[in-house]
Amino acid sequence: MKKLLALCAISAAAVVPAVASAADPSPADFKNAAKFCKAFKAASGSSFATMFGTKKNAYGKCVSQTARQTASEDAAQEKAAHTNAAKQCKAERDDAGFAAAHGGKTFEQFYGTGNGSNAYGKCVSQKAKAQKAEADEEDEAQEEDRINAAQTCKKAKRDDPAKFEQDYGSRRNAFGKCVSRTAKQFAADRHEESQG
Repeated sequence: MKKLLALCAISAAAVVPAVASAADPSPADFKNAAKFCKAFKAASGSSFATMFGTKKNAYGKCVSQTARQTASEDAAQEKAAHTNAAKQCKAERDDAGFAAAHGGKTFEQFYGTGNGSNAYGKCVSQKAKAQKAEADEEDEAQEEDRINAAQTCKKAKRDDPAKFEQDYGSRRNAFGKCVSRTAKQFAADRHEESQG
C-alpha cells in the first residue's frame, strides 16, 4: 500500500506542470537588471567586483541578484497596492458624503460603467495601478541613487584613500558600505526635497 501511494505521488508530481511563483524574475526583469548593472559597474569602477564576486563573475551575479530582488519587490508591491486600493475603495463606497465630494455622482456613477455594477472593481484596479506606478517610480529613483552613490564613493576612494578607509574600513565590503550609506542619504535628501 505504501509503495502504491508513493508511486501515485510521484506520478502526480510528474503530470502536474511546474508553476512559476509570483516572485520568479521575468525576461524583462533580467533585461532591466542588466541595464542597471552595466551603469552600476561603470559608476563603481574596479570596486564593482568586490561587491558581487570576482572579476570573472561579478556582472552575472549583479544581474541575477538584481533581477530576483526586483521580481520579489514587484510581487510584494502589487499585493500591497491591491490590498490598499481595496481598503480605500471600500471606504469610499461606504462614505455617505461621497456624492457631495464628487460632483453629485454616486460611487457607482463615478467609477462604474453602465449600471455601475463594476464600480468597485474599476475603483480597485485604478487605484492599484496608480499605487504600483508610484512604487515603480520610487524603485527607479533608488537605482539612480545607487548609481550616483557608486560614483561618489569611487571619487571619495580615489581622492582620499585614508579618509575612505577611516570612514568605511579596509575590508572587502568597504565600497559596498559606502554605496549603501550614500544611497540612503541621497534617498533621504530626495524625500526631504519632495516634502518641502
